Amino acid sequence: MHRCPIDGRRYSVSLALLMSSKGNTASRSPIRWIADQPYLLLSITAACWAGNAVVGKLAAGQIAPVTLSFLRWSFAFLIVLPFSWRYVVQDWNAIRGRLGVMILLSTTGISAFNTMQYWSLEHTQAINTLLLQPTAPLFVAMWSLALFGTRLKAAQAVGIVLSLVGVLVIMLRGDLSSLKDIDFNRGDLIFVVALLIFGFYSVLTAKRPEIHPLSFVAFTFGCGAACLIPLFIWELHTRPVVELNGPNLLTLFYVAVFPSTLAYICFNRGVALIGANRAAPFFHLVPVFGTIMSIAFLGERPQLFHFIGFGLVLTGVFVASRPPRNPAPDTASSR
Repeated sequence: MHRCPIDGRRYSVSLALLMSSKGNTASRSPIRWIADQPYLLLSITAACWAGNAVVGKLAAGQIAPVTLSFLRWSFAFLIVLPFSWRYVVQDWNAIRGRLGVMILLSTTGISAFNTMQYWSLEHTQAINTLLLQPTAPLFVAMWSLALFGTRLKAAQAVGIVLSLVGVLVIMLRGDLSSLKDIDFNRGDLIFVVALLIFGFYSVLTAKRPEIHPLSFVAFTFGCGAACLIPLFIWELHTRPVVELNGPNLLTLFYVAVFPSTLAYICFNRGVALIGANRAAPFFHLVPVFGTIMSIAFLGERPQLFHFIGFGLVLTGVFVASRPPRNPAPDTASSR
């Protein structure tokens, strides 16, 4: 019998602990309810990561990629440390028991993926990375099959295809002929490799020890940042040092709080609740939120293709993420 690595009843207050150190108080708060809503948690994750692509592009040329990634995770580690240190101490024996897995999760999901994303944005447009995001569920499915022998269910495959078509409708503005005008370059290749790495991280979380969620994020944030130190030192000698001006400080604040601390806690909790394969289609919401941000903040006008695309994406996500009629344990979310 497979078991979910995080027992929902025991750890559903993980988000609340960021707001309060008293579990009993948090358990009666709305945050306790949010912590048990995987679809909402994964939607929050997608929104934060959509903003990360935009902010990362704005930072390109202002903050070098390793520097941005190192500072992002260092600050995120400092943010969660006051809430998590006691759980890290309690869970240290369990962490040591699977130290290799924890270090691998840190280097893939924290160090490598995010650094490569920022590196790719120095060579490509943010819209290209948004367009490539929907390939992530395919990598998750591939790693689930390779590591655990878990195959996509028919509904999951149909949902992925539906939401992928919806993303293409939005990104191509309803005109398939514009495919020929998309210029894929070295940055796009770098980002595809980054998504391949993150797919591995998503599936490998099934092998994490049974520790408190705040212990998990604290260790992976801190270890991921530490693994970047050699590259950070090298970059300081080869690239201009970041200027601590207003825009750069706002960039660091955003990437440390939203796509890091908030998004990873929500993502890890969401995967723990419904499994990697059912959570993967929520990657398709990243370009959807990116388009909404463009409409809200860049003055773009909503068109008919936006609504058609949104409808297809939401339908696909619903179909792919709903539980099967005869539920069986999801290997990608268990161990």
